[in-house]
Amino acid sequence: MSIDPAINADFAQRPRLRIPAHLGVIMDGNGRWAQARGKRRTEGHIEGVKALRNLVELCITYGVGHLTVFSFSSENWARPKDEISFIFNLLRRFVASDLQRLIRNNVRVRIIGTREGLEPSLVRLIDDVEAKTQANTGLVLVVAFNYGGKAEIAEAARKLAREVAAGRLSPDAITEERLAGALYTAGLPDPDLIIRTSGEQRISNFLLWQAAYAEFVFVEENWPDFNEASFVRVLETFSRRDRRFGGIEAVQS
Repeated sequence: MSIDPAINADFAQRPRLRIPAHLGVIMDGNGRWAQARGKRRTEGHIEGVKALRNLVELCITYGVGHLTVFSFSSENWARPKDEISFIFNLLRRFVASDLQRLIRNNVRVRIIGTREGLEPSLVRLIDDVEAKTQANTGLVLVVAFNYGGKAEIAEAARKLAREVAAGRLSPDAITEERLAGALYTAGLPDPDLIIRTSGEQRISNFLLWQAAYAEFVFVEENWPDFNEASFVRVLETFSRRDRRFGGIEAVQS
């Protein structure tokens, strides 16, 4: 991907443009993008991967520190088996083709979600990409794969319950911070901004705990059409928001 020089130059002249430290994206609309063009849904997923590759480069260019993308939810198992198989194979191809590029760009990859139900070869692939990028210090790319927010909170509760049952933790010591430390996202900042594409306006079980004070921006474009102009427009919207975190005075992030 090449960054649009006109947009990038314009960005450089906007010192007041706020950049989120952590951006979350619900990448919605691959199937609708394909259907609108008389193509198969699988072709929409292929274009969606290209859009993700572009977004990673945009986040590097614009200085976003953490990017979390919703790639496959625990509810997506209800989709046709052939589509699920295609999505999983697409993940394999993405890793195979982009791993070296991510390493060169100093990107660290974390994949969150349950590993239960995944093929052993896919689990090994996930472990491999995390291990090979673990030392990188640039953009942290978090891929929510086989992920559901409710399931994540339930698993964190089970972890703490086991600690209590073993006598290693008092129930009174269970704080918001301790529960947050038991989530898949332990050690990561909460998202400042969450984008959802395709015009849908719901969270769909994505980062339920972490999104407590996130700003939401819903855009009409289907995910494959999300480009740099879309990205800048979202940043402009985010920059106009007053973030008070329950207080009275706006807090600058």
